[in-house]
Amino acid sequence: MITVEQATDIILNNLGNLGIEQVPISAAIGRVLQEDLHTDRDLPPFDRVTMDGIAIQYTAFEKGQRQFKIESVGAAGAPQTTLKNPENCIEIMTGAMVPIGADTVIRYEDLEIENGVASIQIEEIKHRQNIHFQGIDRKKGSLAASAGIKISPAEIGVAASIGKAHLLVSKSPKIQIISTGDELIEVDQTPLPHQIRTSNVYTIQTTLQSRGYTTDRLHLLDNKEQLRDKLSRSIQDYDVLILSGGVSKGKFDFIPEILEELRVEKLFHRVRQRPGKPFWFGRTTDTFVFALPGNPVSSFMCLNRYFRLWLRHSLGLKAEPMMRIPLAAALDFKPDLTYFKQVKLQYLPEGGISALPIADNGSGDFPSLVHADGFIELERGKDRYEAGEVYDFWSWKD
Repeated sequence: MITVEQATDIILNNLGNLGIEQVPISAAIGRVLQEDLHTDRDLPPFDRVTMDGIAIQYTAFEKGQRQFKIESVGAAGAPQTTLKNPENCIEIMTGAMVPIGADTVIRYEDLEIENGVASIQIEEIKHRQNIHFQGIDRKKGSLAASAGIKISPAEIGVAASIGKAHLLVSKSPKIQIISTGDELIEVDQTPLPHQIRTSNVYTIQTTLQSRGYTTDRLHLLDNKEQLRDKLSRSIQDYDVLILSGGVSKGKFDFIPEILEELRVEKLFHRVRQRPGKPFWFGRTTDTFVFALPGNPVSSFMCLNRYFRLWLRHSLGLKAEPMMRIPLAAALDFKPDLTYFKQVKLQYLPEGGISALPIADNGSGDFPSLVHADGFIELERGKDRYEAGEVYDFWSWKD
């Protein structure tokens, strides 16, 4: 067995080169940006009115003038107006260009307008108030968003504002999720006493779907010829295979043997951890194989701890600081293994978060996942973990 740290290093040293593609801005949400976005003009591009009201020259107010004849009206989207008489005002709308000759905007709430004259009802205003000045947010040519981030609505808004109708993004990998085992039947079937409904592939698929990745599913029986034939085709057709089951030491756990026959290079098999000890990882030149244990909690942990990490780095996402959270209660664990314990996050009244260990019945107890938010990674080398000690946290919820 190798350690968790060694497994992580091997995975991060074998990333996929998924390539880049251009997509319409409407299809870019959730993708990984692969170009820097620079402003094509100042933002805002002109001195912009931020309140409906009137635009005046501040010196007139400063001299004691409180009534201003409305000279004209300026609307958002209309060419810039000009204040011809400094003792007059222009009725102005939010988003309009500040008129030439005016430098201060008073909102309607502070005015009384009658017979074409606006009377200011307050005694204090600020010079240049209620104006969003040209270039104050970003100057032309400034970096507005950098490559290596996951595109959110904020980046979509920036891209639209600078005229980027199409964006360069990382290609999404072509992923197939494969379950194995004669005991598994589909969810809409009634199991016999010796059968169970397949669940791992749905858990894996929806985990990835919720993050914007499309996947295909396949189920294979514990038959060497079928396994060899189907896996051979899948290796040719997909960038990533995620297998569930068939990697332990059972008599019908054929996956490691068949992958070797198909010339998939084994990079490791078995990790010093609980759950998920039988985890297998390998690759060909173009295809990566994550063969996860069949027990549902083991499979789910390996997906969130290892595969999502590999996918993030393969897509070129910038590294983010690891979330580290204190334990809310002490626990004991004696085996010399890294322990991934299911925890529920607690939001403390005084601020902060702690991780409360969840009771479970081992790696087959998948209903326990409903009550947890993620796994806390408890390091090898000790058999008691005290409340308040801080450890890495791996979430499966956004």
